[in-house]
Amino acid sequence: MPLPQFLVSKASVASSSFDAIPVIDFSNLYSTDSAERRALADKILDACVNVGFFYLKDPPGLPASLPYDIIEKHAKRFFALPQAEKDAIDIHKSWEDGKYESDAGEMAGTNVWPNENMVPGFREGILEYYHAVVQLGLALFPLFALALDLPENFFDDKTTRPAAIMRILHYPPQPEPVDGILGIGRHTDYECFTLLYQHPPVRALQVQNTDGVWIDADPMDGAFVVNIGDQLARWTNDVFKSTPHRARNLSGQERYSMPLFFGTDYDVLLETIPTCLAPGEKPKYPIVTAGEYVKSRLAETYQHSRTDS
Repeated sequence: MPLPQFLVSKASVASSSFDAIPVIDFSNLYSTDSAERRALADKILDACVNVGFFYLKDPPGLPASLPYDIIEKHAKRFFALPQAEKDAIDIHKSWEDGKYESDAGEMAGTNVWPNENMVPGFREGILEYYHAVVQLGLALFPLFALALDLPENFFDDKTTRPAAIMRILHYPPQPEPVDGILGIGRHTDYECFTLLYQHPPVRALQVQNTDGVWIDADPMDGAFVVNIGDQLARWTNDVFKSTPHRARNLSGQERYSMPLFFGTDYDVLLETIPTCLAPGEKPKYPIVTAGEYVKSRLAETYQHSRTDS
């Protein structure tokens, strides 16, 4: 297959000095019309090459009321529990020696749930939302493939048991504009991509362009924020951008969000996709399995968390 020079040329002239996050209408996500799918993939390509972020607007089959209700009916009740009851399901109780397993996208045997009497319906509601967003994430892979000038089924055999890790986050009001304090400091994500729901109206997410300017990515009705992670950037030899971002809650209000970090099967080799290399160009990164890469990053993250706790 000839190398699509438009991909390499797009990456070489890409400008990350953006001043807004692109909004893409996904109402025809499941269209079988090839022209519609190509047009959608082209919009995704422009966003991933130039920004690394985009708003996924109006996905079919996932009503905007679903994540809203999860926060209002379940997350707020959980975070309002006494601290001792929340500490009983501390994240470190589901973590052992940097090792975890994935079964159809869930971390099998490691989730720790609050008692049903504490937050009635919590587990059922969270799992309903989780599985809906996993299906949305799976539907993005064929479009990423099209954007990279690959067959739509390129990722199919690489996402039979994909890593899909969801968190429900609560941020207290942050009194001063200090990066990394009572928020999340400048970082990139390390899976393929992240699907983020931000509960309105609180603003916090900011994305950094190459000029060092922080661009607001505010909550938007009926939309998720999608950002490319290090794994997909590495796989594409940085044709797709993994862009630094942070979360600072300066609103004076409590903030809630739900990111889902989406990866591949852990035995997949992250070997540079051929369409992302110009003739004679060498890959920037050594080959590694997705599992090895993610586990190394998770170990760093949770070791840091333990040190700080």
